Amino acid sequence: MTTTVIAVILLFAGLSGMGIAVAWIIRKGNNNRLTRLFGVCQISIILWIISQLLILFSVTLKQKQLSYIIGNIGISFFAPFWFMFSAEYIELKSGFEKLIKVFSVLPLSAILLVLTNPLHHLYYSVFDMKGIEYATLFYVYQVIYYICIISGIIMMCIKHARQYNHVTKQTVLLTLSTAVPLAVNTLTVTKVLDLGIELTPLFFAFSSIMILIALGKYGLLNINSIAMRDVADNMETGVIISDMNGNISYKNRYVENIISTGEYATMKKFTESVGINFSENVCGVNYNERYLNFRRSFCKNNSGEDVAEIITVSDVTEYHELASAEKKLGIEQERNRIAQEIHDSAGHTFTMISSLSKILAFEAEKENPDIKSMLEYISEIDGLSRSGLTQLRCSVNNLREDKFMTSVTQAVRNVINVLRDIDVEFCVQGNDDGKYDFCIKEVYDNCREIITNAIRYSRASRIDIIVRFLDERLEIYILDNGKGCENITENNGLRGIRERMEKLGGSVKFSSVYGEGFSVIMKIPSERE
Repeated sequence: MTTTVIAVILLFAGLSGMGIAVAWIIRKGNNNRLTRLFGVCQISIILWIISQLLILFSVTLKQKQLSYIIGNIGISFFAPFWFMFSAEYIELKSGFEKLIKVFSVLPLSAILLVLTNPLHHLYYSVFDMKGIEYATLFYVYQVIYYICIISGIIMMCIKHARQYNHVTKQTVLLTLSTAVPLAVNTLTVTKVLDLGIELTPLFFAFSSIMILIALGKYGLLNINSIAMRDVADNMETGVIISDMNGNISYKNRYVENIISTGEYATMKKFTESVGINFSENVCGVNYNERYLNFRRSFCKNNSGEDVAEIITVSDVTEYHELASAEKKLGIEQERNRIAQEIHDSAGHTFTMISSLSKILAFEAEKENPDIKSMLEYISEIDGLSRSGLTQLRCSVNNLREDKFMTSVTQAVRNVINVLRDIDVEFCVQGNDDGKYDFCIKEVYDNCREIITNAIRYSRASRIDIIVRFLDERLEIYILDNGKGCENITENNGLRGIRERMEKLGGSVKFSSVYGEGFSVIMKIPSERE
């Protein structure tokens, strides 16, 4: 009687512990495959404990048979589902999924054997109220169950040993929660340990305590831990963590997909093999036809000491290729622009020179050539030649963006620097502090067009340029001493100047008096307006 009371107390203790574990899983666990598999394992143990209670209170053979059927359901489900839980926990690769499916058939075959045992007695050779004796298939299945359970334990230990270079507390607790009851059950079944009472439930209660500690203290199956692991593994950025001794302690899936890090145990070996040189905390590396961006940071403890080195890896090959393609496209567009500009301006100039040369030759062949007209033709050819040369130099100089894109003042100077045989007075008022850098290209294009027109049409010998940098606007004055005109017609060149100014929100004014040159005033508001 005393033995029965002690057995009941132990069984209820184990049942209570497992019930609390299942309740904790339902409350704290996330609804995913890992949590469901772990829950099935705990419910299987609960069924086994319930069967032991029923066995103690069985008074008929049918009651005893039903109790053992319930117990066998629990035991037969626990082993394969523990293996599947272990495989999911260590993220076993998909190649083993068929093996997992085979293990899932075990519970059904074992239950079928127990139900049909009276017909063949291959599972229990003797089964009556006095006692039971185990047959061959019972021991076969016990060996299979042990293989499942031990394989799961070994897989978790190997996984954590490789990942963290040591066995973690989580793994120890999970191993103890299964290995201790397994060992006690083995000793009981083989009758090596026969004290007259069933000790296995006591150790399943111990198992429950180990599981609860793993659940509560170390976050096993906790939704935050699972979510953080899933986020880290599925993010499109690689993460590698090492301790301050340089030993790699963690790397997510993304790293393994782009860089094989399995052979590198230390961060130093990894960085040297990949070719990472952290002169700063950011480094770009070409690796296996990919352009990778590495960023290094350090994790500090509450005392401000570095405790871990973290390297993040991003595959920026696509962006690198897009930037390269964009650069090539920009060069091609610039080439096309230069070709079009030379065709429109310089080509037109050279055509005019050719036409005037033919007229000059025709005039020279006359018996009484008009010397005055010939001199005018020669002067016009000279002006067109100088204008064409200026246009060509401006077009070529426009390719040198590293020079004229630095500031507004430099852009204007680059236009002036290509001029020959003409006096230019350039005056800058105010401070070119970069406020108007947004309009450098437009200022360059407009100044080049205005000066080219002054040389080509006005036959100017002097040009005055004034650039005023004010707080609210930029003002540019360009005046020449050419022949001027009575009526100003805005052709393509002047129209282009006005359009560029309007895009900047500015204004332009053209004015001229015949015989007194041509003047242009451009005003560009600051970006604040």
